[in-house]
Amino acid sequence: MNLQNIVIVLSHPEESRNVGAVCRAMANNSIKELRIVGSRESIDDSRVRILAIHASPIWDKATFYESITKATKDCVCAAGTTRRRGKKRKGKLYLPEEFAEIASGATDNDGKVAIVFGNERTGLTDEELLECTSGVTIPSSDEFASLNLSHAVQIMCYHIFRHTKKNFTGYTPISLERLDKTVTSIADSLQDIGFFSKTGRPDMEQFWRTILSRASLSESEARYLEKTFDKAAGLASHNKG
Repeated sequence: MNLQNIVIVLSHPEESRNVGAVCRAMANNSIKELRIVGSRESIDDSRVRILAIHASPIWDKATFYESITKATKDCVCAAGTTRRRGKKRKGKLYLPEEFAEIASGATDNDGKVAIVFGNERTGLTDEELLECTSGVTIPSSDEFASLNLSHAVQIMCYHIFRHTKKNFTGYTPISLERLDKTVTSIADSLQDIGFFSKTGRPDMEQFWRTILSRASLSESEARYLEKTFDKAAGLASHNKG
């Protein structure tokens, strides 16, 4: 995913502070190109900066257009966000994570991909959605389905950004072969302190293997467990002596 090729398009936003919050949501996810259908004069610069904070350079570089069609003319696809379905509303609507897959292939081939958001009060009209090439919907409660503009932008940007790190887990879980060494170490320590008889050891090992495999231990966590049980066995032996 080439995030430099992701474009956020706002169609006639009404609340200037929402534009600032959108800039911040984009910055959170390393997406920097903002296009707005409307005029810069219709937006209060000072109110944008209240919520944009350090993301104000995105607002400074924002470009303005007369229509969605003109704002997306250099893009290979333009996805309009909508919570409503219907004959005139693209039929099939992608989920954010599904659209992220599509965007990944397009942006990696140097194509620009636009995600289009409608006015806070009305969303994208049927006519505006027709200017887009596809539709995306963010599932939400039937009791209160409408999302704040910046929240919708944050969700879409996050899924796009998350796709660039889809293999990231924060650590590498140990293999089952390595886990078995930890289980053996725990069982050795428990046996040393007389926790079970030799005949009960297989069941105990199976118990620890089952629960620790679900925990997806890291290497450091496995070593910490081994040291904990080893120290407990040592203390028990010392106190017994």
